[in-house]
Amino acid sequence: MTTSTPSPPGTASGTTPRVVIIGGGIVGANLADELTARGWTRVTVLDQGPLPLTGGSTSHAPGLVFQTNPSRTMTHLAAYTVEKLKGLDVDGAWCFDQVGGLEVATTPQRLADLERKSGWRKAWGYDDGRLLSPEECVALHPLLDRERVLGGFHVPSDGLAKAPRAVVALMRRAESRGAQFRGRTRVLDVETSGGRVTGVRTAEGVVPADVVVSCAGFWGVEVGAMVGMRVPLLPLAHQYARTGQVPDLVGRADERAEASLPILRHQDADLYYREHGDRLGIGSYAHRPMPVRLEDLSPADPAGDGVSASAMPSMLPFTEEDFAPAYEDSRLLLPSLADVKVEEGFNGIFSFTPDGGSLVGESADVAGFWVAEAVWVTHSAGVARALAQTLVEGRSEHDLHGLDVHRFSEVQTTDAYVSETSQQNFVEIYDVVHPLQPRLSPRDVRVSPFHARQKEAGAVFLEAGAWERPHWYDVNAPLVQELPTEWLPPDREPWAAMFSSPVAAVEAWRTRTAVAMYDMTPLTRLEVSGPGALPLLERLTTSTMDKSVGAVTYTLVLDEAGGVRSDITVARLGEQLFQVGCNGPQDAVLLRREAPDDGSVQVRDTTGGTCCIGLWGPKAREVMAALSDDDFSDAGLKYFRGKRAVVGGVPVVALRLSYVGELGWELYASAETGQRLWDAIAAAGAPHGIVPAGRAAFSSLRLEKGYRAWGSDMTTEHDPYEAGLGFAVRSPRDSFVGGAALEGRSAETARRRLVCLTVDDGRSVVLGHEPVLVDGEAVGYVTSAAYGYTVRRPVAYAWLPASAAEVGTAVEVEYFGRRVAATVTAEPLVDPEMARIRG
Repeated sequence: MTTSTPSPPGTASGTTPRVVIIGGGIVGANLADELTARGWTRVTVLDQGPLPLTGGSTSHAPGLVFQTNPSRTMTHLAAYTVEKLKGLDVDGAWCFDQVGGLEVATTPQRLADLERKSGWRKAWGYDDGRLLSPEECVALHPLLDRERVLGGFHVPSDGLAKAPRAVVALMRRAESRGAQFRGRTRVLDVETSGGRVTGVRTAEGVVPADVVVSCAGFWGVEVGAMVGMRVPLLPLAHQYARTGQVPDLVGRADERAEASLPILRHQDADLYYREHGDRLGIGSYAHRPMPVRLEDLSPADPAGDGVSASAMPSMLPFTEEDFAPAYEDSRLLLPSLADVKVEEGFNGIFSFTPDGGSLVGESADVAGFWVAEAVWVTHSAGVARALAQTLVEGRSEHDLHGLDVHRFSEVQTTDAYVSETSQQNFVEIYDVVHPLQPRLSPRDVRVSPFHARQKEAGAVFLEAGAWERPHWYDVNAPLVQELPTEWLPPDREPWAAMFSSPVAAVEAWRTRTAVAMYDMTPLTRLEVSGPGALPLLERLTTSTMDKSVGAVTYTLVLDEAGGVRSDITVARLGEQLFQVGCNGPQDAVLLRREAPDDGSVQVRDTTGGTCCIGLWGPKAREVMAALSDDDFSDAGLKYFRGKRAVVGGVPVVALRLSYVGELGWELYASAETGQRLWDAIAAAGAPHGIVPAGRAAFSSLRLEKGYRAWGSDMTTEHDPYEAGLGFAVRSPRDSFVGGAALEGRSAETARRRLVCLTVDDGRSVVLGHEPVLVDGEAVGYVTSAAYGYTVRRPVAYAWLPASAAEVGTAVEVEYFGRRVAATVTAEPLVDPEMARIRG
């Protein structure tokens, strides 16, 4: 995440903005510390509970910090939390006890997943993770039953965070730099003027503010509503219990140390464990979801009464019947508990979101109002540093698109959607989840106008961004028998075979040799119009936008440091009218935020009211000739040009683009005419062997052509030259946001590069996030991967140091513990002369 919001008004030269942080838990205290460390000393932290034990989630958090995550960013944020908390103490008492973390497998599926997790850790640049045998697991954690454990994953740098104590240490340090902490102060409203925050109203009066940050945890929904912002999180209760004395723990750790064994996860049973001296703490996600309504909770008593380590608003009564099965599973894994009873427990409230991620960002409508919500102790310091960097320096050193509060569409922020998906994430929190695995419910939330026809064609739908997206069509299955031998895909191992089908080979084959139609409707489309539209787009993008009407431009949006915050396609449909294909709602928020206040630019999301078919293949012109009287010859519509036309009786905007590397067009129409357009193209294409094709074929073809996917292949952590996109950068560079930072950079000076790999054995398909090794050492990671049907081998893109990025370099990709030989290969793999796509 980056921001280019103008400096708050009223901050005189030499002073810093007035910041009010709502919430004095582990996130708010960390943010106050990070801001004051950067010289922003006019910071006030408000909390409705007493300080430092506020009664929120921090106050009862068990504090287990397992750092390894499928997200590179989240792993880095957790690592920073560990390093920071290790350096804190309160009068000599520890804030982080680095006892290590151990995750054990009791099923073959979990054991394989731990191998994948070990790969993530290497991929993200950490070399301290190790896969253990059952005997090694028991040696580390003697309470384990050797007969039940198949293996484990050990990270010595994991450990226990003492969150309430860390808050004390952070408060002291921030206060020493000028921050103020005010407990027992309930926020009544956030005041605004002219679309910007001005202060926070409390019962004691208004606290002036140029920046307000909500770190209120599960109360964040209520705080966001004060400025009309929907914060998509759901408070859910999660069970935590403590046993009586465990004989095998007696004498292992004194009361001050609390623990001597690694923190432990038994994810096959949705359980985790930590020591409390000679007792054991047990956390369970094995129970039914327990959503909590804020109106049913009582805020902390302003007098502080009723808030203690064992009683607070975020601790609900323990429901023993929900915990009973979990305790039986615990006794099976840890036989030492056989004669030990649970002595106490509670149902503690935490925040969950539609995709399980944190929520960080600035309001789309009220400048200066920020949120940092659904952030657990594990990532607390990391998120606080990232947000402090964004506020003070304009950007975070780590890519935050996966945490962006604006990553959801409007329908994904409704109470019903948030409730159902957050509860599902609670249930699946420890499940082994395939990268392509769609949610079971809710489904059919967002469907294109072609949905009925796709169902008739046997579309196999996966889901992303609440859209139903066909991945292949069963109507094409009989064509598998007609596939030429060279197009037959190899058998995949079971994990890579999930959510895949040989039908995708048919769809790729027909795209390359005949013609196919793709539903491109889920691509977010914006209409940017008005007299200020051209200057806005010129300022925000890396390419020249002042071209003739009909020009189509692939371009980048950078942050101030030259990092790629998005890639977009801009079609100039009129002197003051542009269609922008972008990566999601966050791009719309950026454009609206950057638009001038004079009303000279209007930004309208047209996605839901329009649809798009990608018609691609060497016979695409023959199909189009039967559909339209308009000129679709090369002279009539050149590559990267667009025009209005009528196709099959339907008015369309036709853009001559292709993300699969074949001749063809993106055809945009109004949603109500979409089904007619689909039917017309299908009928006209039948004599030419047209097939509907899905995302599986699309992903394969776009990688063969070397096209990047923002968010996977490049982010704000990469500049255009590293990502192989220097061709999209115009000169002079100082004429657009981020351009000045690119001075002196080029593809030749890049110290790392995004490169194409092909797998040597021609059959081992990897999926992404795997480490890439050179001479046995992990030096990079895979971003995107697929089987390349045209080139008859698996293809992957990966970030590697420049020294390993030369064509012909031999590398290895570690896939579930197995090393797969691959080679750095010249790109694009298909049609480097662009003869096919130019027709």
